[in-house]
Amino acid sequence: MKTLRLERLGWIFMRVSGVLLIGLIFTHLFVNLMQEGGVKAIDFAFVAGKLADPFWQWFDVTLLWLALIHGTNGMRVVVDDYVTRPRLKKVLQTSLFVSAAVLIVLGTLVVFTLDPCPVGAPASILPSFCSAG
Repeated sequence: MKTLRLERLGWIFMRVSGVLLIGLIFTHLFVNLMQEGGVKAIDFAFVAGKLADPFWQWFDVTLLWLALIHGTNGMRVVVDDYVTRPRLKKVLQTSLFVSAAVLIVLGTLVVFTLDPCPVGAPASILPSFCSAG
């Protein structure tokens, strides 16, 4: 009975996170590609400038977490459906969850600890709000 409840919650999560991901992804693409210069304008200064703003930090972390959890849950279902040997299934699912957890932790750390004005970086690659020196 508990397994059925977890599967139902997983099913609901996939639908809700899928809808949220569509909105987040299109917002991400619009903000990054509809600027003047398009994709060619995306450089360290652009990314660092965006990630210096708490709104964009939380936006990117939400996108990262939802995408990784959504994808991991999808792969869990695929493994559950197609792998018949219990031991192999356990190894694959454990590997999947560990790799997702590592990526979530590392991605979150990058977003929240990125220094937009690294010492010694050439001024030409830094955002406009960084002081020279």
